Amino acid sequence: MSENLSNAGVYLIQTFFGIYFILIMVRFLMQVSRVDYYNPLCQGIVRITDPAIKPLRKVLPTIRGVDFATLAVAFIVQFIAVVLVMLIVGGYPFLPVYVAWVTLGMFSIIFDIYFFALLIMVITSWIAPYSNHPALSLITQLTEPLCKPARRLLPPMGGIDFSIILVFVFISLIDNFLVIQPLARMLGIPGGLILGL
Repeated sequence: MSENLSNAGVYLIQTFFGIYFILIMVRFLMQVSRVDYYNPLCQGIVRITDPAIKPLRKVLPTIRGVDFATLAVAFIVQFIAVVLVMLIVGGYPFLPVYVAWVTLGMFSIIFDIYFFALLIMVITSWIAPYSNHPALSLITQLTEPLCKPARRLLPPMGGIDFSIILVFVFISLIDNFLVIQPLARMLGIPGGLILGL
């Protein structure tokens, strides 16, 4: 019974902290990609994340489009989630390696956000190619900084954009084979502890 309760506690922590963490990281990518903030979806994300980010803005500036306050809040949210989960499962409340786990988790979720955004773009290009839904506009603007260089290497042929395949391959190589997953194994991150790993 106690194991079921601890599993339920871990699930709740990972779900709620995970959703908020994803929203914060999407906001960070929105700022990096300079998306249209008049998009209602963007305004919703800003409204949800502003209470946590605004206080840190006074201390941590934005330098060359990198919002360090947003990154700091993302780190704190993920770190608290890791500490709470480790306490529930009987681990140590703090180990220096948690810092590396959380940092790697932040990079991992960025790759996951891009991967799923590109997947949605591909699917909607078949189903609703001329849709102007706010979510699709946000996804297009988020992924454009990745797709634009790939389009230079592989321009559209016959009206079909194959450059997205290059971006998928690049993301998969970095995430699964070259950097993220090998580092996760090296650091001994327990499976399922951190979103995206």
